[in-house]
Amino acid sequence: MPGNPVSIGCAVLLSPGAGGPPDSGVILAVTQVVATAGGLPLATAGGTICQMVNSVSGAPYPLMVGSSGASSSCTIAGQGLIRIGDRIPSGPGILTFLGPPAVPFITDNGAP
Repeated sequence: MPGNPVSIGCAVLLSPGAGGPPDSGVILAVTQVVATAGGLPLATAGGTICQMVNSVSGAPYPLMVGSSGASSSCTIAGQGLIRIGDRIPSGPGILTFLGPPAVPFITDNGAP
């Protein structure tokens, strides 16, 4: 899915969620520090942690982003760049990255 790269604060949706209905959350941490844009580290598959909220109980929980499904044409330290619109298998479902982008002036047009 071509799109702008994301970083800390990007909204995410996990479907199905931990309790069945979709859970929402945000990117909380990015472990790679090699590439930044606008002062923010760019999120990568397998190196990003989201703070999710269970839609049934309201309990928060961390979720590590899966290692496949991100950009195959742009990698950082061997991990695929995550972009708006990417759908990455993680935990009990599929994480969809909604935005906002880290910066609007960078676009990766590569395939997932």
